Amino acid sequence: MVYLTRAFSKLVKLSLTACLFSWLSLATTTASAQTNYPNKPIKLIVGFAPGGGSDLIARLVAAKLGPVLGQPVIVENKPGAGGNIAAELALKSPADGYTLFLSAASYTVNPSFYKLPFDSGNDMTPIALLARGPFIIAATKNLPANTLQELVALAKASPGKYSFATSGQGSITQMATEYFNETAGINLLHIPYKGTSPALTDTVAGHTDIIFGTVASTLPLVGTGQLKALAVTTPKRLAALPNVPTVMESGYPSYEVTNWHGIIAPKGVPAAVQDKLNKAINQVLQDPEMEKTLTSDGLTAAAISPEEFGVLLRSEIARWGALAKSRGLSIK
Repeated sequence: MVYLTRAFSKLVKLSLTACLFSWLSLATTTASAQTNYPNKPIKLIVGFAPGGGSDLIARLVAAKLGPVLGQPVIVENKPGAGGNIAAELALKSPADGYTLFLSAASYTVNPSFYKLPFDSGNDMTPIALLARGPFIIAATKNLPANTLQELVALAKASPGKYSFATSGQGSITQMATEYFNETAGINLLHIPYKGTSPALTDTVAGHTDIIFGTVASTLPLVGTGQLKALAVTTPKRLAALPNVPTVMESGYPSYEVTNWHGIIAPKGVPAAVQDKLNKAINQVLQDPEMEKTLTSDGLTAAAISPEEFGVLLRSEIARWGALAKSRGLSIK
């Protein structure tokens, strides 16, 4: 019996020693992988089709980021369900820094409208904010209002008569407009379309009255007089439209909506990898060519820390969730 007890004790010690060496080996391998990151191509998943605003930003960043990191950054488009298909694919990938997701402002709106197979605020690692800019509140040229105040007066005089176009139900542009409805105490009627292009086309034609459009898609139509700009949704005026006031300047100091893009990764990406990606991306954002390209689309490079980006993401998710609840919004 004593012999067996000693043998068992020796076996336990050997097992513990083997486990310790195994753990140390794994820790060393993991640390080495983080130190040598990246040592293979990185995939950047985009939830929208090629050629759109999100795709263009992703490709612009990828082209500059690859040389900085020493590995190619490959853009992969997975459109559908408002970007949710791509988000699920990205967030359920290994948390090793080799799969990233191009997050747009719509990412923080989706939890208000969809039953998602992931937690948007917690099942991710914030990496970097890329760019931000305003929406242009534009009106059909025949609308008898040339300022935001005049639009509000019309809407209050005839509740439900005037309409706004969006790229679809549950879109960030719907939320931006509904937020203005609530802020101004009016009731513009929502007309959802299947995409930004038809929404803009019908606003130009006068079938709808208002659109909260991105700078890239709306500014050219304002420039040619096909639409008239009433305001922009950020605290600062748009350099390309210096005479167009902000919503804040138009009498609604609490109103602000920013159109932004950023990069997130699956939950659990090592801090060293997260930090390396953030610093590399922020370096890319300082590139003069990058700044020029973003400025031409009415966007501003936004170099902030992962922690600050995480706060932004979670606060926006909470904000839009509260708005959807207060206004009874849903996808029908």
